[in-house]
Amino acid sequence: QVQLVESGGGSVQAGGSLRLSCAASEYIGVNNYMAWFRQAPGKEREGLAAIWNYDGRTLYGDSVKGRFTISHDKAENTLYLQMNSLKPEDTAMYYCAAARSAAFAGVSHWVSQAMNQLRYSYWGPGTQVTVSS
Repeated sequence: QVQLVESGGGSVQAGGSLRLSCAASEYIGVNNYMAWFRQAPGKEREGLAAIWNYDGRTLYGDSVKGRFTISHDKAENTLYLQMNSLKPEDTAMYYCAAARSAAFAGVSHWVSQAMNQLRYSYWGPGTQVTVSS
């Protein structure tokens, strides 16, 4: 069973930056998918960024596009989320998620479903990010 563990969360003032990390306990496979989600109190879980580790292509949600960057270090088996220009509305619990190759049926399917939490089989426990104004 793959285990994911996030780190790097904390408190920061608006306009600041944080870098989240997500370490995977084992290699998921060359054609795997990973993503970052967040959930604020009283709100639904929101997909932020996704990466297809086969060729490194990425997708971003509208709320973070241009401010957040997802990346994956294959050698370290670690997923990252660089978060810049943070806003108070970015305050939430942040989760990383992973899926094996069977979760998506090709590029078009991944593009349309990458932010769907139901596609991901593995989840970390989350790390809290708090942005003050």
